[in-house]
Amino acid sequence: MDRSIKIAPSILSADFANFGQEIRAIEDQGCDWVHVDVMDGHFVPNLTFGPPAVAAFRPHVKTVMDVHLMIAPVDQYIEAYAKAGADVISAHLEATTHPHRTLQAIRNTGAKAGLALNPGTGIGDIEYLLDLIDIFVVMTVNPGFGGQKFIHSQIEKVKNLRAMIGDRPIHIEIDGGITTETAPLMAAAGADVLVAGSAVFNGGTVDTPEIYGANIKAIRDAAEAAR
Repeated sequence: MDRSIKIAPSILSADFANFGQEIRAIEDQGCDWVHVDVMDGHFVPNLTFGPPAVAAFRPHVKTVMDVHLMIAPVDQYIEAYAKAGADVISAHLEATTHPHRTLQAIRNTGAKAGLALNPGTGIGDIEYLLDLIDIFVVMTVNPGFGGQKFIHSQIEKVKNLRAMIGDRPIHIEIDGGITTETAPLMAAAGADVLVAGSAVFNGGTVDTPEIYGANIKAIRDAAEAAR
């Protein structure tokens, strides 16, 4: 199990007219995963990428395409996103009445199975799901929009989640409000995958990708220093 810090820029903060170039730029500049936020305008108040868009991203992603489904219902769309090329598919606990079935459905596609938790959701109901999970996505903002303020109560949740996981090979991914200030807090608590949108893309373009690289390095260095 590789628990090294992994930086997963969210392309929701990229230039929508240049997704292919943006993905190549962040990978060339050292990101580990590419995070794709899928929103349905129902489970969350925003609307983003359907399976055809994800399929269009796929040829440009050489690392890991990490697809976060903020949609409800979710089960009926899992296969489509898997066929579009997702390496990791995460569904929200709050979006399904049968999370065990949802996780099984993800695994049956060959993708890694993720379970996402909103800030107001505790971890008391997930113990019997642990052996079906490859990654937890802990939301440190309310899902639906970028640029929100980090919710500090989630630090304790991550600590408790890491203790519950024990030696199981499960990643903890943090989604929301990650900066050089908050990344160390989550790394120290036990997280190893950090999603960052504006903190990676701000200030850079496909013509000045070195700024992306500097932003990625700054987040990684801050997180690793806290371990």
